[in-house]
Amino acid sequence: MILFNHFNFNVLNLEKSIDFYKKALGLQIVREKSASDGSFKLVYLGDGKSDFTLELTWLQERKDPYNLGDEEFHLAFTTDDMDHLHKIHEDMGCICFENPDMGIYFINDPDGYWIEIVPAK
Repeated sequence: MILFNHFNFNVLNLEKSIDFYKKALGLQIVREKSASDGSFKLVYLGDGKSDFTLELTWLQERKDPYNLGDEEFHLAFTTDDMDHLHKIHEDMGCICFENPDMGIYFINDPDGYWIEIVPAK
Protein backbone atom coordinates (compact mmCIF):
# COMPACT_ATOMS: atom_id res chain seq x y z
CA MET A 1 0.00 0.00 0.00
CA ILE A 2 1.19 3.54 -0.81
CA LEU A 3 -0.18 6.63 0.99
CA PHE A 4 0.42 10.34 0.51
CA ASN A 5 2.75 11.70 3.18
CA HIS A 6 3.60 15.36 2.60
CA PHE A 7 4.11 18.11 0.04
CA ASN A 8 6.97 20.64 0.14
CA PHE A 9 7.23 24.38 -0.46
CA ASN A 10 10.58 26.17 -0.06
CA VAL A 11 10.09 29.52 1.67
CA LEU A 12 12.21 32.64 2.22
CA ASN A 13 10.61 33.83 5.48
CA LEU A 14 9.57 30.86 7.60
CA GLU A 15 7.70 32.83 10.29
CA LYS A 16 5.75 34.82 7.69
CA SER A 17 4.80 31.61 5.89
CA ILE A 18 3.74 29.83 9.09
CA ASP A 19 1.60 32.82 10.03
CA PHE A 20 0.00 32.88 6.56
CA TYR A 21 -0.93 29.19 6.63
CA LYS A 22 -2.36 29.50 10.15
CA LYS A 23 -4.51 32.51 9.21
CA ALA A 24 -5.49 31.47 5.69
CA LEU A 25 -6.09 27.75 6.18
CA GLY A 26 -6.02 27.00 9.91
CA LEU A 27 -2.94 24.80 9.62
CA GLN A 28 -0.87 24.13 12.72
CA ILE A 29 2.71 23.00 13.27
CA VAL A 30 2.81 19.24 13.81
CA ARG A 31 6.56 18.60 13.57
CA GLU A 32 9.84 20.49 13.17
CA LYS A 33 13.41 19.55 12.29
CA SER A 34 16.44 21.82 12.30
CA ALA A 35 19.97 21.20 11.06
CA SER A 36 22.49 21.14 13.90
CA ASP A 37 24.48 23.83 12.08
CA GLY A 38 21.40 26.04 11.49
CA SER A 39 21.64 25.72 7.71
CA PHE A 40 18.02 24.65 7.28
CA LYS A 41 14.76 24.18 9.12
CA LEU A 42 11.78 22.04 8.18
CA VAL A 43 8.34 22.78 9.58
CA TYR A 44 5.45 20.42 8.90
CA LEU A 45 1.93 21.86 9.02
CA GLY A 46 -1.21 19.78 9.36
CA ASP A 47 -4.97 20.26 9.33
CA GLY A 48 -5.61 18.14 12.44
CA LYS A 49 -7.86 15.78 10.52
CA SER A 50 -5.68 13.96 7.99
CA ASP A 51 -2.13 12.64 8.17
CA PHE A 52 -1.09 14.68 5.12
CA THR A 53 1.28 17.57 5.90
CA LEU A 54 2.71 20.59 4.15
CA GLU A 55 6.47 20.79 4.66
CA LEU A 56 7.90 24.31 4.66
CA THR A 57 11.65 24.28 4.02
CA TRP A 58 13.74 27.29 5.02
CA LEU A 59 17.37 27.44 3.86
CA GLN A 60 19.63 29.86 5.77
CA GLU A 61 21.75 30.82 2.77
CA ARG A 62 18.79 31.45 0.43
CA LYS A 63 18.16 35.18 -0.08
CA ASP A 64 16.58 35.36 -3.54
CA PRO A 65 12.94 34.49 -4.31
CA TYR A 66 12.33 31.05 -5.75
CA ASN A 67 11.60 30.83 -9.47
CA LEU A 68 8.16 29.22 -9.62
CA GLY A 69 8.04 29.10 -13.41
CA ASP A 70 4.59 29.42 -14.92
CA GLU A 71 2.88 28.25 -11.72
CA GLU A 72 1.30 25.29 -13.45
CA PHE A 73 1.43 23.37 -10.16
CA HIS A 74 -0.59 24.02 -7.02
CA LEU A 75 -1.79 22.53 -3.76
CA ALA A 76 -5.55 22.19 -3.21
CA PHE A 77 -7.71 22.31 -0.07
CA THR A 78 -11.39 21.40 0.29
CA THR A 79 -13.74 23.37 2.51
CA ASP A 80 -17.33 22.94 3.62
CA ASP A 81 -17.64 26.69 4.30
CA MET A 82 -16.60 28.32 1.04
CA ASP A 83 -18.22 31.70 1.74
CA HIS A 84 -16.54 32.10 5.13
CA LEU A 85 -13.11 31.06 3.84
CA HIS A 86 -13.46 33.30 0.77
CA LYS A 87 -14.19 36.27 3.06
CA ILE A 88 -11.06 35.52 5.13
CA HIS A 89 -8.93 35.34 1.98
CA GLU A 90 -10.54 38.46 0.55
CA ASP A 91 -9.73 40.35 3.77
CA MET A 92 -6.14 39.04 3.62
CA GLY A 93 -5.84 40.21 -0.01
CA CYS A 94 -4.39 36.88 -1.11
CA ILE A 95 -6.94 35.80 -3.77
CA CYS A 96 -5.09 35.69 -7.08
CA PHE A 97 -7.59 33.95 -9.40
CA GLU A 98 -11.27 33.04 -9.31
CA ASN A 99 -13.29 30.74 -11.56
CA PRO A 100 -16.96 31.22 -10.55
CA ASP A 101 -18.16 28.80 -13.24
CA MET A 102 -16.18 25.99 -11.60
CA GLY A 103 -16.87 27.30 -8.07
CA ILE A 104 -13.16 27.48 -7.18
CA TYR A 105 -10.54 30.13 -6.52
CA PHE A 106 -6.82 30.34 -5.82
CA ILE A 107 -4.80 32.19 -3.21
CA ASN A 108 -1.09 33.11 -3.22
CA ASP A 109 1.14 32.41 -0.25
CA PRO A 110 3.98 34.85 0.66
CA ASP A 111 6.36 33.12 -1.77
CA GLY A 112 3.89 33.11 -4.67
CA TYR A 113 2.77 29.48 -4.52
CA TRP A 114 -0.81 28.96 -5.69
CA ILE A 115 -3.29 27.19 -3.42
CA GLU A 116 -6.65 26.11 -4.82
CA ILE A 117 -9.77 26.30 -2.67
CA VAL A 118 -12.40 23.73 -3.66
CA PRO A 119 -15.89 23.39 -2.20
CA ALA A 120 -16.77 20.07 -0.56
CA LYS A 121 -19.16 18.12 -2.72
